[in-house]
Amino acid sequence: MIGWRELLILLVIVLLIFGTKRLTSGMRELGKGIREFKKGVQEPDAESPPPQLRNDGREDAAAAEQDRQRDASRQDS
Repeated sequence: MIGWRELLILLVIVLLIFGTKRLTSGMRELGKGIREFKKGVQEPDAESPPPQLRNDGREDAAAAEQDRQRDASRQDS
Protein backbone atom coordinates (compact mmCIF):
# COMPACT_ATOMS: atom_id res chain seq x y z
CA MET A 1 0.00 0.00 0.00
CA ILE A 2 1.12 3.51 -0.72
CA GLY A 3 0.98 5.66 2.38
CA TRP A 4 0.65 9.40 2.71
CA ARG A 5 4.41 9.79 3.10
CA GLU A 6 5.09 8.14 -0.25
CA LEU A 7 2.44 10.31 -1.91
CA LEU A 8 4.01 13.44 -0.42
CA ILE A 9 7.46 12.44 -1.69
CA LEU A 10 6.01 11.70 -5.12
CA LEU A 11 4.29 15.10 -5.20
CA VAL A 12 7.55 16.88 -4.33
CA ILE A 13 9.40 15.00 -7.08
CA VAL A 14 6.70 15.84 -9.64
CA LEU A 15 6.81 19.50 -8.61
CA LEU A 16 10.60 19.56 -9.00
CA ILE A 17 10.48 17.93 -12.42
CA PHE A 18 7.57 19.79 -14.00
CA GLY A 19 7.41 22.98 -11.99
CA THR A 20 4.26 24.59 -10.69
CA LYS A 21 3.35 26.37 -13.93
CA ARG A 22 3.29 23.26 -16.12
CA LEU A 23 1.66 21.20 -13.39
CA THR A 24 -1.22 23.66 -12.90
CA SER A 25 -1.80 24.04 -16.63
CA GLY A 26 -1.79 20.26 -17.01
CA MET A 27 -4.33 19.87 -14.22
CA ARG A 28 -6.48 22.58 -15.80
CA GLU A 29 -6.45 20.74 -19.13
CA LEU A 30 -7.28 17.48 -17.39
CA GLY A 31 -10.25 19.13 -15.69
CA LYS A 32 -11.50 20.52 -19.01
CA GLY A 33 -11.23 17.10 -20.57
CA ILE A 34 -13.18 15.46 -17.77
CA ARG A 35 -15.91 18.12 -17.98
CA GLU A 36 -16.24 17.70 -21.75
CA PHE A 37 -16.38 13.93 -21.36
CA LYS A 38 -19.17 14.18 -18.78
CA LYS A 39 -21.03 16.66 -20.97
CA GLY A 40 -20.74 14.32 -23.94
CA VAL A 41 -22.02 11.39 -21.92
CA GLN A 42 -25.03 13.33 -20.63
CA GLU A 43 -26.10 14.82 -24.00
CA PRO A 44 -28.18 12.60 -26.26
CA ASP A 45 -26.73 11.75 -29.65
CA ALA A 46 -27.98 13.82 -32.57
CA GLU A 47 -28.08 10.67 -34.71
CA SER A 48 -30.22 8.61 -32.35
CA PRO A 49 -33.99 9.01 -32.62
CA PRO A 50 -35.80 10.69 -29.75
CA PRO A 51 -37.54 8.38 -27.30
CA GLN A 52 -41.15 7.63 -28.12
CA LEU A 53 -43.68 9.36 -25.95
CA ARG A 54 -46.08 7.00 -24.29
CA ASN A 55 -49.77 7.58 -24.30
CA ASP A 56 -52.29 6.09 -21.90
CA GLY A 57 -51.13 2.57 -22.79
CA ARG A 58 -53.99 1.46 -25.03
CA GLU A 59 -51.83 1.29 -28.16
CA ASP A 60 -49.09 -0.53 -26.26
CA ALA A 61 -51.59 -3.11 -25.06
CA ALA A 62 -52.97 -3.52 -28.60
CA ALA A 63 -49.47 -3.99 -29.99
CA ALA A 64 -48.68 -6.56 -27.31
CA GLU A 65 -51.88 -8.45 -28.15
CA GLN A 66 -50.96 -8.46 -31.85
CA ASP A 67 -47.52 -9.83 -30.97
CA ARG A 68 -49.10 -12.61 -28.91
CA GLN A 69 -51.49 -13.50 -31.74
CA ARG A 70 -48.63 -13.55 -34.27
CA ASP A 71 -46.53 -15.76 -32.00
CA ALA A 72 -49.47 -18.11 -31.44
CA SER A 73 -50.11 -18.42 -35.17
CA ARG A 74 -46.43 -19.19 -35.78
CA GLN A 75 -46.49 -21.92 -33.16
CA ASP A 76 -49.62 -23.46 -34.68
CA SER A 77 -47.94 -23.73 -38.09
